Amino acid sequence: MKILVANLGSTSFKYRLFDMNGERQLARGGVERIGSPESPCFVEIGGLRQELKTPVPDHAVAVRKCLEQLTDSKTGCLKDAAEVSAIGFKAVHGGSISGVQRVTPDVLIAMEGMNQVAPAHNPPYIKAMRLLAEKLPEIPLVAAFETGFHATIEDRLKFYPAPYDWGEKLHIKRWGFHGASHRYIATRTAELLDRNDLRIISCHLGGSNSLCAIRSGKSVATSMGMSPQSGLPHNNRVGDFDPFSLPLIMKAERKTLDEVLHTLAEKSGLLGLSGVSGDIRDLEEAAAKGNARARLALDVFTSEIRRHLGGMLVELGGADAIVFTGGIGENGTQIRSAVCANLSELGIVLDDKANASAKGEGKISAKDSRTQIWIIPTNEELIVARQSKALLEGK
Repeated sequence: MKILVANLGSTSFKYRLFDMNGERQLARGGVERIGSPESPCFVEIGGLRQELKTPVPDHAVAVRKCLEQLTDSKTGCLKDAAEVSAIGFKAVHGGSISGVQRVTPDVLIAMEGMNQVAPAHNPPYIKAMRLLAEKLPEIPLVAAFETGFHATIEDRLKFYPAPYDWGEKLHIKRWGFHGASHRYIATRTAELLDRNDLRIISCHLGGSNSLCAIRSGKSVATSMGMSPQSGLPHNNRVGDFDPFSLPLIMKAERKTLDEVLHTLAEKSGLLGLSGVSGDIRDLEEAAAKGNARARLALDVFTSEIRRHLGGMLVELGGADAIVFTGGIGENGTQIRSAVCANLSELGIVLDDKANASAKGEGKISAKDSRTQIWIIPTNEELIVARQSKALLEGK
């Protein structure tokens, strides 16, 4: 069985093709600047990369271009597009609809109901899914919702202390996101440590950020809440924020609620605080040159990670492993060091040399650390492929 896993943006389509017999990645590729006169397309098969520029008006055409590349008689890895059993999507928010679902009109309506909550994610996925369902009806579409992994979180950690009906009728709860990433970390850490009863704190740090407390492979707490704008600070999204400040901002700035929400979703986070960039590398460079606001943004970021980390240590009663993943988690030497600083009394001790020289998957905790500290590159696409396969097989 071959599964194509799609990662969509408003003007982009990226994919990986898996042969689920052995879970081998056969190809990766994508299209940028969809809708422009020349859309860069690329495909990488067996280490060989091909690129071209051609008009790609919409996501359905982008998928067809990718299938053409994959079935090219000279360089492709498929004999026919019919070999693709399904297209799997790392869907974000469907409200009361979660888990792994065949994409149907009802699923798309449920996603539309969450557009205000996930404005950067849901609309492009919904548009692309509708196009693909119409123009490629022969290929099943599967939505693996990020919220699904967090379905095991107990109500005491899921409900907000607000009117109960808001949670039950309006689905205003702590849903959590990055589910595919945290699920992969739970699975891979269990493989590495050869245990299924682990207490893990998964730290997904990148363009958007979240922590997840995992016990025996199941999510028990997460830093994100109702929307992907919540929890830790993100590159340009606010993270946790007091809603009672909104009227003050609206009055002082003479802005509408929608304008303020746009600022919180697009111009806040590390970018808004620093005024420099939402990229940790830029902030570290600026801070090293004495930029006080860049240093503040970095300090706020690591302090928020440590705050949530502490709460998860209490919830789990300690941790067997702390795992860093995502672009910052895998490459952010200084961030990992700051997060783990002065935690020896809690049995968390980083090996500074291992941390500084780390590349790829590996352990970076000191020998006397009771809690193991790891870097594990995530593989969200593989998780979506596995979930899509299981759905098609009725498992």
